[in-house]
Amino acid sequence: MSSAQQPPWQAAHDAAVHAGEEMYRDPATGYRVFTRLGLLRRARCCASGCRHCPFDRQGGVTPQPTWRRQATGFNKVVDVLSWSGGKDSFLALLALRDEGVRPTVLLTTHDADSGMIAHQDIHIDTVAEQAEALGVDLLSVPLHPSVPYEDALLFGLEMVGARHRVHRVVFGDLHLEEIRSWREQTFGPWLRAHRSTLHFPLWHVPTETLLQRLQASGASVTLSAVPGGHGEVDQPFDAAFVQSLPEGVDPFGENGEFHTLVRP
Repeated sequence: MSSAQQPPWQAAHDAAVHAGEEMYRDPATGYRVFTRLGLLRRARCCASGCRHCPFDRQGGVTPQPTWRRQATGFNKVVDVLSWSGGKDSFLALLALRDEGVRPTVLLTTHDADSGMIAHQDIHIDTVAEQAEALGVDLLSVPLHPSVPYEDALLFGLEMVGARHRVHRVVFGDLHLEEIRSWREQTFGPWLRAHRSTLHFPLWHVPTETLLQRLQASGASVTLSAVPGGHGEVDQPFDAAFVQSLPEGVDPFGENGEFHTLVRP
C-alpha cells in the first residue's frame, strides 16, 4: 500500500515507532493507542484485539467463562456490571447500590493465558478477592485470539442470562461518546432479545462528585498501570493526584493515561 493509500493512523503509528514511542494519538479519535513497539515491550498478548498486536497464538481449546463467586442463587432479576477492578466500575457499583433495587453480577474479561485484565494490569484472582469483599457474584470471561472479543462478551452475558433475568447491562463510562455508541451497537440485538437495557450511571457526572464519592466509600484506590507516564504504580488516586495532572490530561484517565485498582 502506498503512503497515499495508508490510513492516517498508520503514518502516526510509524512515526511513533521510529521515535521509540510506546503510544501515539489516533488522528481521528484523539485516543492514545499502543504501538507495535509498546505491545512488544509488554511481552504478552492481552487478547483485546489491539490494532498493532504483534502476537499470534493459534490452536488449543478455547477457555470458557467461569463463575468465580456465586451467592445470588437462581432466577433472580439482576444487573450485570462490566467490571475492571478499577475506580470507574467501582463507582458504577456504588451507584447501583444507592438505588438498592436488585442484585449485581460482575462480569470481567481477562487474558486466557496470563489471567491479567487488559490495560488495568490486575490479575483475575485480585478481582475475585474484590467480589468476595463486596459480596457480589463474579463471572470471569477468558479472552483468546480464536474468539472475537464481542463474541466472548456476548457468551458471558448468555451464561448470566441462563441463571438470571438480566434487567440491565451496566458500564462505568464517563463521557466517551464513541465507546458508548460501540456498546449500544454491539449489545443492542442481545438486549432486545432479552428485554434488557444498557445503563450508564456515571455518564457526565462531574469529576469532583466522583472523587467525593470515592473518598466517602472508604476504599483504597491506587494506580495499577501508567502507560501515559502520569504517576507511579501503587500511587494513591485522589484529589491531590488529579490536581497534579498537566493540562489536557483527562482527570480520570479516560483516554488511557493511567488505570487504577480498588481495594474495598
